[in-house]
Amino acid sequence: MTQTEWFPVAGVKLAAIAAGIKKPNKKDLVVIELAEGSRAAGVFTTNRFQAAPVQVARRNLAEKSPRYLMINTGYANAGTGDKGHAYCEETCLLLSELAHCAPSEVLPFSTGVIGATFPMEPFEEGLPLALDDLSEHHWGRAAEGIMTTDTVPKVASRRIELDGDTITITGIAKGAGMIKPNMATMLGFIATDANVSQALLDQWVKALADRSFNRITVDGDTSTNDACMLIASGQVGAEINDRADRNAELLYQALETVFVELAQALIRDAEGATKFVSIEVSGARSDRDAQIVAETIGHSPLVKTALFASDPNWGRILAAVGRAPIETLDVNKVAVWLSEVELVREGGVADSYTEEQGAAVMARPEITIRVDLGAGDGTGQVWTCDFSYDYVKINAEYRT
Repeated sequence: MTQTEWFPVAGVKLAAIAAGIKKPNKKDLVVIELAEGSRAAGVFTTNRFQAAPVQVARRNLAEKSPRYLMINTGYANAGTGDKGHAYCEETCLLLSELAHCAPSEVLPFSTGVIGATFPMEPFEEGLPLALDDLSEHHWGRAAEGIMTTDTVPKVASRRIELDGDTITITGIAKGAGMIKPNMATMLGFIATDANVSQALLDQWVKALADRSFNRITVDGDTSTNDACMLIASGQVGAEINDRADRNAELLYQALETVFVELAQALIRDAEGATKFVSIEVSGARSDRDAQIVAETIGHSPLVKTALFASDPNWGRILAAVGRAPIETLDVNKVAVWLSEVELVREGGVADSYTEEQGAAVMARPEITIRVDLGAGDGTGQVWTCDFSYDYVKINAEYRT
């Protein structure tokens, strides 16, 4: 858990139950209830094989403000065609009838094995139990209920003061594999009781995702089911509708800390990971070029296996920089550091570098790889991890 204490968000209630969707005695069905007048905005996977719940959630979100979010684990309901789409619609109808709202006011989310539909019976039996168990204090249970190969639930929470009002932000996220910065990269649900306009929410969720979840990579794979939702219940304070307003800036900064904490928590709990790695690129012709270089390094299996082995094989970093698909690169201006140790200067090994220095840094649980391209002011950043034997084992045995 990223934080031992989290704060309830006025206007948001949650429940998580063991419905037996795939495995017995495991929380696998989560319902989130939003107060009347709540607003929500979301970003979804860019994978073109979008799962049925992604398609339905996007459509429903465009039609109405949601009253309920419904999340299941075990089955992704992706690659299931018309049958899977019908099942998804049926679960939304079922919850809407129980909760006395319109089916379009339900947003469905699923995560798990691709290519299989889920059984309906767990929803029929489990949704009434979930509605009976809704509470503002069940963020921790909900975080457990959306886990798949995660080993710990991820919850982050903050409180700030705006004009005498106490504003709360709390969020949960899941994801340990099939993660690449290409929004979205996981499931994430972040809520505040602040009163934020719909237009601002729509802007913020994209910007916040770019500052957080779009900067992480575990294995370079983008899931079929990913989504990130930003919710404002509107229970506290006057409406915030101007991005330039001081209160808007303070709230955005607080939201960003929650988004970043959750994104980094996914990397710290990535499948088989033993190291947390920050990749920082500067001196690029543009921010886009810098981000491309950072992602190329972060996706490299050779870099990631060297990290696991604590092997200062810096040539793999240099090779990744060189093959990054940017228009121009003057290799004679490139400099690379491993945390505080300079590896490369002017395109070649730094005179001060020794293998002992590199090995000492590589043995740490947290490492920073810094690259200066010497071409401009562009910057980029990625958070990633190493590749271990356990990553292969976990994914080889995923369906067993």
